[in-house]
Amino acid sequence: MITTDTMLSRIAESLFWLGRYVERADDTARILDAYLHRLLDDPWSGEDAACRSLHAILGVSAPPERQCDTDSVLARLAFDATGPDSIEGALGAARENALTARDVVSTEMWETLNSTWHQLDEHRRAARRTGPDAYLGLVRRRAALFFGLADSTMSRDDGWRFVILGRSLERVDMTARLLAVRGLAGVHAPDWATLLSASGAEEAFVRSRGAGSDPAEVASFLLLDRGFPRSVLHALSAAEECLADLGGGTPSWQPPEPARLAVGRMRTRLEYLSASELDRLPALLKELQLACGEATRAVAERYFPCDGPIEWSHHAVTREGV
Repeated sequence: MITTDTMLSRIAESLFWLGRYVERADDTARILDAYLHRLLDDPWSGEDAACRSLHAILGVSAPPERQCDTDSVLARLAFDATGPDSIEGALGAARENALTARDVVSTEMWETLNSTWHQLDEHRRAARRTGPDAYLGLVRRRAALFFGLADSTMSRDDGWRFVILGRSLERVDMTARLLAVRGLAGVHAPDWATLLSASGAEEAFVRSRGAGSDPAEVASFLLLDRGFPRSVLHALSAAEECLADLGGGTPSWQPPEPARLAVGRMRTRLEYLSASELDRLPALLKELQLACGEATRAVAERYFPCDGPIEWSHHAVTREGV
């Protein structure tokens, strides 16, 4: 088990945020790619409104007084290396956390992340000349490779559990944000096909539900499908399993730790969700985001003791990361 020793706790913390930051870079690249393709296919859809909804999904303030366009979106949400709420910022933070935990992550994981970071500059320059497809594609492929290597080259010990726990909580939060903007953006909201594409779920949805499926089933699929690894229910189940294994020393007569309680309540809620409750989707999505924040705080309090609070600016919860 991870102890409260300062160095071991710091490594556990780095692994947790490593999983979150790589997942965030991947999700952000998918969302940007889906939105930008939508604008190309439908230039009359309203560039400013679509770009502002992108900022809303990712929890980043859009420029209030000037036109928001694809160039400004890419500059802020893809190429900005100053904070972890953009692709380059997230990958830079992931690389720093991997360096801290270098003795725990596999050599192949580190080399994948490090080489990706060093290739971003070249792909950024090319994106400004010819478009962002190659840049966003590189991020998506390397994130998939990174997590594939985590599954195939790390022992199923606490180090691996922290990486997967971080990935799972970030995935739940990002999917909830993506679905929430559908209800908040009104006539400028992304269509269901864009949501599926942004979630990497388009082909899986068609194979599972059929090409002629009711678009309203998209929310149900992204939230409740047990077989799709990017669904909220699947991610919550993975997070709960990691927390159960990490807290294996808890006596059976004691209640589960707070992080597992927060995740387990939402997982159970979704397991037994009735169809009528999907009509109240905004409230459910808000609950999901609050549960992710509560679980993150509880994980930090138990496993990552620190000298003082560290602000997490990307979401409205306390966030840690090297």
